[in-house]
Amino acid sequence: MLKAKILILLLSLTGSLFAQHTPEATATPMPEKHLKNIRQLTFGGDNAEAYWSPDSKWLTFQSNNKAWGLDCDQIFAMKVKDAAGDSTYRPKTISTLKGRTTCSYFMPDGKHILYASTHEGGESCPHSPDMRAGGKYLWSIYDTYDIYIADLKGNIVKQLTDHPGYDAEAVLSPKGDKILFTSDRSGDLELWTMNLDGTGLKQITFDLGYDGGAFFSQDGSKIVFRASRPKTAEQIKEYRDYLAQHLVAPTEMEIFVCNVDGTELRQVTNLGKANWAPYFHPSGKKILFSSNHHSKRGYDFQIYMINLDGTGLEQVTSESIFNSFPMFSPDGKKLAWSSNRNNKPGSRDTNVFVADWVD
Repeated sequence: MLKAKILILLLSLTGSLFAQHTPEATATPMPEKHLKNIRQLTFGGDNAEAYWSPDSKWLTFQSNNKAWGLDCDQIFAMKVKDAAGDSTYRPKTISTLKGRTTCSYFMPDGKHILYASTHEGGESCPHSPDMRAGGKYLWSIYDTYDIYIADLKGNIVKQLTDHPGYDAEAVLSPKGDKILFTSDRSGDLELWTMNLDGTGLKQITFDLGYDGGAFFSQDGSKIVFRASRPKTAEQIKEYRDYLAQHLVAPTEMEIFVCNVDGTELRQVTNLGKANWAPYFHPSGKKILFSSNHHSKRGYDFQIYMINLDGTGLEQVTSESIFNSFPMFSPDGKKLAWSSNRNNKPGSRDTNVFVADWVD
């Protein structure tokens, strides 16, 4: 789910965290031994949540690049081979360029893309609240988000949800049979599954707190996601008060896994601060995720890898102060992610990168 500059802004629940401050003083960055042949694919604005096509040749992503005439996030698709290193490359426009969009994902045929949009609720970008109200970083849970399927020419071919509330953060099972998404239709931000035509709705998480940014394992049997779990009376009241305003404060999140039907739910991380943007390693035995748990001031996000049982924590990235949204290509050979590395002085861009993965 949630939608990376040199600041910590948290884009909507699609889930995007962007750091906006001066980096902390650190020692020489550790070698990024798992990443080889790193290539930059976008060149300006905030570009995030880049997810692969079934043939591992394309990425669909969201961007607010001002050079493309955008006022807020819209959905695009780019061919990795053509985009790599080419700052003049213009990806295909997939969304309507109306409203705000988030969390796109290729359908099994590689010819259609799933994404969430607010355009039915208004053609303009929805109002963004103060992201630091009361000293809290906040995400907007726009109640006009619904989930759509579009072809590669940008034509919407089907609307999957039509609920007066938040329906977004949709991804597809590798089996090609289920869509997983976050919705507030039960009164809380929970994970739901549905068939590819929007039927067969099923709620699979039930604990109070935000559940989102979920993905299937490569065999389609398990789900990994980020979640907040307010415990005290004060935390619960704050969570519910924000939710009533279509907001969530995502500064305390941990990584959870469960079976595809929601059974055998368990917490993987217990690191504190914000642990989010999880994705399964091709082996199915590890998880990559973004975290600021190591940061003294909260806005240094790096990608980590951890075993499903919570052991073996390993840092994967170290270059720059924002790295997130890791996603392996279906063939397991490449990793795409978003980072603010390579920025020119004074730039606040977050761009999409791809690298060959080395275990």
